[in-house]
Amino acid sequence: MFGKPKSLPNEPLITVLLIDDQAIIGEAVRRMLLTESDIIFHFCSDPSVAIQKAIEVAPTVILQDLVMPEIDGLMLLKFFRANVVTRDIPMIVLSSKEEVELKAEAFAIGANDYLIKLPDKIELIARIRYHSRAYINLLQRDEAYQAIQDYLKKLEIERRKVVERTNELAHLNVELERIASIDMLTGVANRRQFMYRLEQEIERSRRYKRPLSLIALDIDHFKKINDAWGHGGGDIALYDISQRVNLLMRESDLLGRIGGEEFVVLLTETSSEEAMLVAERLRSVIADTPVVINGNNVNVTASFGVATFDQEKDTITTILSRADKALYMSKETGRNRVVVANI
Repeated sequence: MFGKPKSLPNEPLITVLLIDDQAIIGEAVRRMLLTESDIIFHFCSDPSVAIQKAIEVAPTVILQDLVMPEIDGLMLLKFFRANVVTRDIPMIVLSSKEEVELKAEAFAIGANDYLIKLPDKIELIARIRYHSRAYINLLQRDEAYQAIQDYLKKLEIERRKVVERTNELAHLNVELERIASIDMLTGVANRRQFMYRLEQEIERSRRYKRPLSLIALDIDHFKKINDAWGHGGGDIALYDISQRVNLLMRESDLLGRIGGEEFVVLLTETSSEEAMLVAERLRSVIADTPVVINGNNVNVTASFGVATFDQEKDTITTILSRADKALYMSKETGRNRVVVANI
């Protein structure tokens, strides 16, 4: 760490982690940020310990070079997105020149921004602040959940002293379990709950030889919605779309939000042909009616990938991968369409 500046009163600190094998780049960025009293800067020149460093310093934004001799930058980005601790931290990837294909692949993997190094100081600081504040706001949304956890700890201490509080503790435990299984913005199943249910249904499908299908869907051009209407507008779109999809689900189906604007529908007792029809209905119900954001009608579409469980070949990982690849093909071939995965 290159020193720890004083923070402004009542303003959350911004913590930046730069991952670059060139010390001269680290020094240049450090100098750019010296004037910012609320920004703490960390530098990691060894990409092999980058994730460990990120877990240690808990950055609000990560700057990562895409071209390093010891590791493929895109692979490192995938590692960050796969790690439960770092997967939500904003990632600004750096490249020595504008490369359209590299940029597209970085965004597909999960990059939040792309800059040519060395960027202009004003632009760099502005983007650091933008992504850090968005991440800090995301963390603050979890305060209610954290408050319940803290309260349960206090109740546990009290329970040992006062037996009469047992019922209250049990009630709060149920509420905590409910909150832990849902996405707080949309109210649908979160990734943890969805994966748990999918694992159960795959076992049932394999044991009783019953069909099972997945529909992966992703809101098209979601970043443009955020750019035009702010994150509040993006949240409205996510909530609206999730409710429309839920209305078309059977009781045995499950809708889960597994990423920022990505959802997956679990369809029990459903063949590939039936799943394709369901996906087409979902596509239509999203595309045909605008989302109302701050009194404005905003046209929103989504792309869909359908995969049906192969009881001989598939695992939970492969069926999700096939659905995701079909979704990617839907995006690549025009968006606002349904693509069925090959077995």
